[in-house]
Amino acid sequence: MGLKLFVIGCGSATPMESRISSAFALKRETDFFLIDCSEGTQMRLKNMGIRMQKISRIFISHLHGDHYFGLVCLLSTFHLFGRKTPVHIYAHKMLKEIIDIQMKAGNTTLCYPLVFHEIKENEHSIIYEDDTMYVETFPLLHSIPTNGFIFKEKTRPNNICKDFVNQYNLSSETIMRIKAGEDYVDTEKNVVFKNADITRPSSYKPKKFAYCSDTAYSEAIVPFIENVDLLYHEATFMSNMKHAAEEKSHATAAQAAQIAKMAKVKRLLIGHYSSRYTNIDGLVEEARTIFPETVGAEEGMIIEI
Repeated sequence: MGLKLFVIGCGSATPMESRISSAFALKRETDFFLIDCSEGTQMRLKNMGIRMQKISRIFISHLHGDHYFGLVCLLSTFHLFGRKTPVHIYAHKMLKEIIDIQMKAGNTTLCYPLVFHEIKENEHSIIYEDDTMYVETFPLLHSIPTNGFIFKEKTRPNNICKDFVNQYNLSSETIMRIKAGEDYVDTEKNVVFKNADITRPSSYKPKKFAYCSDTAYSEAIVPFIENVDLLYHEATFMSNMKHAAEEKSHATAAQAAQIAKMAKVKRLLIGHYSSRYTNIDGLVEEARTIFPETVGAEEGMIIEI
């Protein structure tokens, strides 16, 4: 089914009527990974038709309020709805203290398991893995500890030749074992069918999505994000405000495009726009002069990765 990215919020610290701060949802199969969770996120989720109960894991890039102020509200709503399935949060250590204090102040004991996974600010590491994908984190260059994330699908299992399945009327369990790499033994005829002879490699190419939230221009991130299918990179300002970008440890649209070009990514998605830009055309055009495959994030956008 592949991956889909839902743009929930793409503004910077000051929200606007038509643009809230950072929040994205990555859909894979039937569940969602939430990436950052600004104020107003849960209302936008509802507007986009994303069922909150389908959110299984939440990744917070750093602890500036425009990236997490909506989180406690969302966790509280899960509780009010009587959620039972666990919620996993991946973030810097201090966020757990913030959540615990908020829940204690409200005398709230969540009715579902909340599992906190600490991420290290200066490490490149795998922080989540399952049968179909894994998630890496890496450091960004910002005014407080900030991490980027890479979501990588794994190679899909080989396909079994249909004629072979029909000929031997294979059970679902047997099919799964063959897809996992086992040979097939015909016990009646005492014949072994080698896995390579009865399967074909999947034609699906695994997808990779990299998320670089608040960060100054940093070529150090290029090795981590090389050749991804979609790169989200902040572009808070245009180049005529490069000095302001440097002061605030942010990037310009041109700098985001330069990183995309150096990393040889397939597509670039820019966002985290300053509220001074009510129209993003200038930001997008500036990036496209360097990296033509640039798209400007807009709320409600859904992107096939």
